[in-house]
Amino acid sequence: MFIAHAPSGYLLATQFVDRARTLPVRASVAVAAGVIGALAPDFDMLWFYLVDARQTHHHKYISHWPVLWLSLLLLALLWRHTRPLSAGAAVLGIFSAGGLLHMVLDSVVGDIWWFAPFIDRPFALFTVPALHTPWWLNFLLHWSFALELAICVGAVITFRHRRQRSGVPAKV
Repeated sequence: MFIAHAPSGYLLATQFVDRARTLPVRASVAVAAGVIGALAPDFDMLWFYLVDARQTHHHKYISHWPVLWLSLLLLALLWRHTRPLSAGAAVLGIFSAGGLLHMVLDSVVGDIWWFAPFIDRPFALFTVPALHTPWWLNFLLHWSFALELAICVGAVITFRHRRQRSGVPAKV
């Protein structure tokens, strides 16, 4: 995924906000947590380029291990169970759900080590053939980019609908 992680986090978080009976944080905080969570696994790109000199596939870093995001989600659920009105538990839950969504979306055409650190084997639903230069053009011209565009369009539609519902004019 290139452009759809933030919009997917927005869609995920707005679903949490819209379906929650009670939420111990403002909706804007919950949405920010979802968007940042959906982007957070790719913060490892700083390490990838600045420290690691592109030696290791960045999806092999701990920030791209699904076990990390599942563990954070489990921690949030346990925290929420013991303290139902905890704002921190709600934010951590939405943040970690965004990170887990990132893993799922990256698995469409990108290798994700779903069983790391226990098994060193990547999984991807589809492979993007290397036909073009530069490398990223292969992804932009692959059918899977239409999925990214659909997620982006869905986020814009949701944003506009939510703004209309709240009576605030949308400027997108």
